[in-house]
Amino acid sequence: MSVLLGLRIAFILPLIAANTLLHAVPVLGLGLVKAVLPFAAVRRACNPLLTGLAENWIAVNTAMMGLFTATAFEVDIDAGLRRDGHYLVLANHQSWVDILVLQKVFNRRVPLLRFFLKRQLFWVPVLGLAWWALDFPFMGRYTHRQVAKNPELGRRDMEATRRACAKFRDIPVSVMNFVEGTRFTPEKHAGQVSPYRHLLKPKSGGVAFVLEAMGEGLHAILDVTIAYPGGRPSMIDLIANRVPEVKVQVRQRPIPAELVAGDYQGDRAFRARFQQWMNGLWQEKDAALARLLDTARRGA
Repeated sequence: MSVLLGLRIAFILPLIAANTLLHAVPVLGLGLVKAVLPFAAVRRACNPLLTGLAENWIAVNTAMMGLFTATAFEVDIDAGLRRDGHYLVLANHQSWVDILVLQKVFNRRVPLLRFFLKRQLFWVPVLGLAWWALDFPFMGRYTHRQVAKNPELGRRDMEATRRACAKFRDIPVSVMNFVEGTRFTPEKHAGQVSPYRHLLKPKSGGVAFVLEAMGEGLHAILDVTIAYPGGRPSMIDLIANRVPEVKVQVRQRPIPAELVAGDYQGDRAFRARFQQWMNGLWQEKDAALARLLDTARRGA
């Protein structure tokens, strides 16, 4: 690590930590009020305050990213974004930087993005409890092999999705899903023998559970494609100002009515139709990602 990079990290990380603590402490306080007084009126009063604190935290992080890096953003949005909407947001996943990119693109333009998180992330200091207070759903994220051996594990995740979606019905929300289930790497791509050039295989189950639980209450799907022409970055790359460019394409898609109320787990024919639709969406995304990267190379 160079001296300059060390100095940048030593300067920027405390600012990020201070911003997180400044906003997380009141979020935790309001979250405890919701937990101790689990009444609908209390929830309705607390939710806008919690959302406002989270959006302000994101805004400060985004401002610091603009101040301390020279990363250029090219954002192409073909969608009628609404702050009071109910969206299912689907995106490819390459890096933890994706989350900051999504927050920059959507903050205060759509309802607060809520991610399905691995249950272990609840124990992340400060942030785990803040995510809990903001009603981020925690799930087991079991593999197909684990579910095949113990179907009860799959039912647990489905019930967790239903409980989360029941809360989301009462508030504007953007339910975020990284459909690949993990970050893209060449090793994972080769291991899967993925049919896509730039993507891992999509996992349809989580999307199907959300549509089953609240499909009729969702306005649309926001299909997001994120490209890094300079290569897949790490968070350290971003802090070190080594991410020259980010390209983001957002397309609004209707929710197919025939995919809203099916039984993904119990109906094989429905599951096959759903997976076929998801695979088609991913083929289009792979082509979009190729265009974004090729355009950047031609412009270089």
